[in-house]
Amino acid sequence: MIDADGGFVAAPQQELDAAASLYETAGRYQVTVYLPAAIIFVIWFFRMRRNTGLMAPDQFRNGPGWAIGAWLIPLVNLWMPYRIALDMWGAATPLPAEGERYRARTWPVNLWWGLFVFSVLFNRYAGTKYKNAETLTEIKNAVVQYMAADVLHIVAAAAAVHFTVRLTAMQRLKATEGPFRPAVAKETSA
Repeated sequence: MIDADGGFVAAPQQELDAAASLYETAGRYQVTVYLPAAIIFVIWFFRMRRNTGLMAPDQFRNGPGWAIGAWLIPLVNLWMPYRIALDMWGAATPLPAEGERYRARTWPVNLWWGLFVFSVLFNRYAGTKYKNAETLTEIKNAVVQYMAADVLHIVAAAAAVHFTVRLTAMQRLKATEGPFRPAVAKETSA
């Protein structure tokens, strides 16, 4: 094998085969974990869209079926689920009390979605680099990029968990306590 510096790198075929096998095994385990988690998330996403749609039907641009369909359409899946998530977040947010200005902070939605899209795009970039790698250095760099994309996937998954917990709690609170945010008691000085 020729290295990027023009020198030759020797490695026993057995070690190269073992490394390739380990890499393929890790990929299979990743798919085994990722696929069921993605299916469970999309089912939760659909149910949450349906439930929040009952609370504020005027908040949504599209019907509840799009909470599943938006994930399946290429390119649309990079934007539409985010819009649905923002609509759900707005529908689950309690209305402000009389005389109060209140705007729901959407950073959990933005953080989750930004990390998710970036990790997907970075993973595709790393895949292209790996597929086109010809030298040992290029292969190493592509594998490092793949590992960075995997770390980004994990961070995005953690942000998704935070988003789901917050949205579910908001939806339950609004369902049990009503549509209005409780008024904050103002202190009066005597």
